[in-house]
Amino acid sequence: MNAITPEIETLKTDIGVVAAPASRPRTDSVKREDFVNAMSGAVTGVNVITTDGPAGRFGITVSAMSSVSADPPMVLVCINRRSPACNALRVNEAFCVNVLSRRQRQVADTFAGRSTSGDPYDFASLRWKQGMTGAPRLLEATSAFDCVLEHTYDAGSHTVFIGRVVAASEGGESPLLYTGRTYGYPCRWD
Repeated sequence: MNAITPEIETLKTDIGVVAAPASRPRTDSVKREDFVNAMSGAVTGVNVITTDGPAGRFGITVSAMSSVSADPPMVLVCINRRSPACNALRVNEAFCVNVLSRRQRQVADTFAGRSTSGDPYDFASLRWKQGMTGAPRLLEATSAFDCVLEHTYDAGSHTVFIGRVVAASEGGESPLLYTGRTYGYPCRWD
């Protein structure tokens, strides 16, 4: 049986993880390419995570965002640790999840670093409002969740940020989706 580091033991306690039975054999992870190809079949929302404060103003497009709890309201986002936005979220201790609308493909590309017009990561071409935490909130977003940082966990190549939502807004527009390495949006069945 492998020794468990104190950090892992603390993480398990903090988030209520139960260790796998010792009798379960250790298995290798799937190849990265197989994982990425399989994930292309998943449907995810497209979000721009923003922060501002002592570490500066940053924004990055992510698909890994989820509700964690309604009591208290909490969300999580996952950001690659190589991104400068990752450190900025830690230092600024606040972030805003801007859920993009179906009309905001260019915004997604801009904050993914692949803008087709203008500069990547450019805040100047969009309309923003400073949230309660100081993080920029995109005015035309489908939804926005202004959060104070509660927990961070390193997992693989990413950091998981869990934020307590201190303000939320809804714009009513259909959200932008990502699947099959392309953008889309939901159709209504009613």
